[in-house]
Amino acid sequence: MRHRYRLLLPLLLAGCAASGQAPPVAVTAPAAGVATPADRFGPLFEAVQMRRIFPDGKTFVDAVPKRADAAILADFRRGDFRDDAALKAFVLANFDVPGLLPVPESDHGPRLPIERHIADLWPHLTREPVAPPPGSSALAVSDRFVVPGGRFREMYYWDSYFTMLGLAADNRQDLIESMVAAFTDLVERYGHVPNGTRSYYLSRSQPPFLYLMMGLSKETDPAVLARRVAALKREHAFFTAPERSVTLPDGAVLQHYWDARTTPRDESWREDVETAKASGRPVAEVYRELRAGAESGWDFSSRWLADGATLTTIDTTNVLPADLNSLLWGMERAIADGAAKAGDAATARDFADRAARRGAAIERWLWSEADGRYGDYDVKRRQLRGGVTAATAYPLFVGLTTGARADRVAATIERQLLAPGGLRSTLVDTGQQWDKPNGWAPLQWIAVSGLDRTGHKRLADTISQRFLASVAREYAASGKLVEKYDVEEVRPGGGGEYPLQDGFGWTNGVTRALMVRAGR
Repeated sequence: MRHRYRLLLPLLLAGCAASGQAPPVAVTAPAAGVATPADRFGPLFEAVQMRRIFPDGKTFVDAVPKRADAAILADFRRGDFRDDAALKAFVLANFDVPGLLPVPESDHGPRLPIERHIADLWPHLTREPVAPPPGSSALAVSDRFVVPGGRFREMYYWDSYFTMLGLAADNRQDLIESMVAAFTDLVERYGHVPNGTRSYYLSRSQPPFLYLMMGLSKETDPAVLARRVAALKREHAFFTAPERSVTLPDGAVLQHYWDARTTPRDESWREDVETAKASGRPVAEVYRELRAGAESGWDFSSRWLADGATLTTIDTTNVLPADLNSLLWGMERAIADGAAKAGDAATARDFADRAARRGAAIERWLWSEADGRYGDYDVKRRQLRGGVTAATAYPLFVGLTTGARADRVAATIERQLLAPGGLRSTLVDTGQQWDKPNGWAPLQWIAVSGLDRTGHKRLADTISQRFLASVAREYAASGKLVEKYDVEEVRPGGGGEYPLQDGFGWTNGVTRALMVRAGR
């Protein structure tokens, strides 16, 4: 078994047929060459983040400088800012800082029906196309989009698919089409969809849901559809680059998460520095593993921890995940189907063959016959990592697995992951937010949808009903839909690097989609 690490070959430029959509924006610098706030502000950035001038590390990276970077840095170097209050005053004088207004108190008055509340939230979470001001870490966004809410002020990749499910339920096809166009444009500019639309997210992506977003679109223009297939091919090249790939003993190739940088994450700088320092490992190695864990969307989880418990042992790039490889299988099938419809038989055959090989590899290397589950393959130990996680439902969700194995997965989910308030993420309580006891809206949908398509409607109904009850209970108490829920105690979730967020895009989306599924 060998890891294949070498320089990433230049991606082939995807053709862009003329269409009614705006042409892609030309970008001369590769994504890896776009400066982040840490790159630009060096010692000032490090002082602000390490001294925790703002409680949330994301605050400063989203701030917009009022003057040229060089002028700000020159004044910082000349000044005496050993006192935290002086440093904060300097930042406030030189940057427009977001998130400083107090958060409104929870509303304990009469509640609108939850579906009306969600419908009323869409306009508040919708943003117009972005042309960032000079110096902003925000990336340009070509079309209207929906943000998650709270501290998440930009468009996020995999969040958006689950948000779109709710938009579809509320007949907001206009926003679905604009968001698909925006994501397509990002791939054309950067070769992949960034984690989120900020410069500090450009070095990684998130779980590849773009092909599923495109499946929600009602677009029929052949030129637009050809442009989308080309974007998926570029995204596929990004996710299957050599540094992201592992060749297994039988010659099969599967992928893992990755990040092009080996520095602390700008938005979690202090946390990453402290984790790396406590690890006793080379810090660059730890930083990459933390970044790759962030690309997974499960940041963080016992899935990525070598000892299954401690963040300092994180080794995300050593893990071949069931969810990532299932999504890549689905992407390959979508490219094959799109190429076939466009009359491109060679591309259709190529990607159908890729999907067939990947499907066989998933069934060979990511299936546990003993446990009746799909799991994550540990490259160093040459075995599946222990423990059932909600990612076991992904092969059912994408349509790879049916029949006896789907039946066994359903039985495993019901026996081990089902909780009073929905589906647990894992069976391990590490304090990380993507572990027990938390349940997340996207994982509920993945399981419910996968179980529905494999004939396990009763279990799908149970998960859906329990999660909707969790959402309704918290909405009745606070008037909010939140980012995650403790599905064991049926209350808002905890853990992670930041306070619980409300809003909340994917919870709104999945809640509405589950309500429509239930005929409500």
